[in-house]
Amino acid sequence: MPLEMNREVFITCAVTGSGSTQDRSPHVPRSPKEIAESAIAAAKAGAAIVHCHVRDPETGVPSRRLDLYREVTDRIRDAEVDVVLNLTAGMGGDIVFGDTENPLPLKEAGTDMVGATERMAHIAECLPEICTLDCGTMNFAEADYVMTNTPGMLRAMGQMMTDLGVKPEIEAFDTGHLWFAKELVKEGVLEPKALVQLCMGVPWGAPDDLNTFMAMVNNVPEDWTFSAFALGRNQMAYAAQSVLAGGNVRVGLEDNLWLGKGVLAENWQLVERANTIVSNMGARVIGPQEVREKLGLTKRAPAVG
Repeated sequence: MPLEMNREVFITCAVTGSGSTQDRSPHVPRSPKEIAESAIAAAKAGAAIVHCHVRDPETGVPSRRLDLYREVTDRIRDAEVDVVLNLTAGMGGDIVFGDTENPLPLKEAGTDMVGATERMAHIAECLPEICTLDCGTMNFAEADYVMTNTPGMLRAMGQMMTDLGVKPEIEAFDTGHLWFAKELVKEGVLEPKALVQLCMGVPWGAPDDLNTFMAMVNNVPEDWTFSAFALGRNQMAYAAQSVLAGGNVRVGLEDNLWLGKGVLAENWQLVERANTIVSNMGARVIGPQEVREKLGLTKRAPAVG
């Protein structure tokens, strides 16, 4: 992909994620009402897309419950502000092994492995405009946890997304994930002109140094659209770097809890800061309807009754 600064940038806000951040900041939303309100505030601050997980309203732990996804979806669609809805489809592929001498049986706590149809149930139910497709298996920071996405599972889930008319956002945590995503397009599982998120600095995927980032960018086909993010204190630096490399921006509490040293952020504040960075670079932040036109998205109507 030739390097040319992106002059028309969309911002995605990753509202809450599935990490164990719920007890590290009071601003991490838990209930569907809190998640929707945080997403709506982010949209008002300039986010064209909101990327949503759901959590158990009492404990804050990540969940796949259909009723929680439906409530979040309905609340966002009923809001007075327009925004593109992006739901995760990354849940249901988690394996936690036993210790190094006894890896089996798997640990029940944290292991959540289900089939493609169940992993996609809330996508079929809620029909967001975008949903994520984590394009590979990867060791995460935790000692014995593996994010598991086999080629067969990804082909099945990707085909379901295409058949539903929901645009996959390919989550690429390393260059091999981009390699397989291009294969899915070649096979016709995913449509051409794909959308990809470059996920930088997630242990143990692609580190968030500039050389690795450029290797990722250079593996994105020229007719694809990409965004990028990095975790923690590098979140805003990557807002600028992604735009300079021709991409778009993702910020939010899924990836970073802090506005500054000792200052916990809210989602709308992170979006507002990214908006300022992009605008000060001479680019224009575009809204949800322009994103739909750019990406060929189908907006679903609010629920009736």
